[in-house]
Amino acid sequence: MHADNKELSIHKNHLNNIGMYLTKEIKEEIFAKHGKDKNDSGSAEGQIALFTHRITHLTEHLKKNRKDFNTERSLVKLVGKRRDLLDYLKKKDIMRYRAIVKELGLRK
Repeated sequence: MHADNKELSIHKNHLNNIGMYLTKEIKEEIFAKHGKDKNDSGSAEGQIALFTHRITHLTEHLKKNRKDFNTERSLVKLVGKRRDLLDYLKKKDIMRYRAIVKELGLRK
């Protein structure tokens, strides 16, 4: 029935129908910019930047879909994880904390 339609074979994200919002390339770009290199997925700065990217995406989704409570819960958990990492970084190295907060524009 749909064998001729090549478009159906491409994975579409059910949230925005444009494909996955967080691809391997985007992750590598985030880690390259905020970590030591593109494979540095463990640094606090890289994780905070990744969480910030995901939080931004989920916030946009929730603006359109107010009653998506599962996504809302995921967003709250992500914000908590980012807050914990920021607190850790603040305790460990205040200069790195100030740099990442300024770079990502987290404080107003």
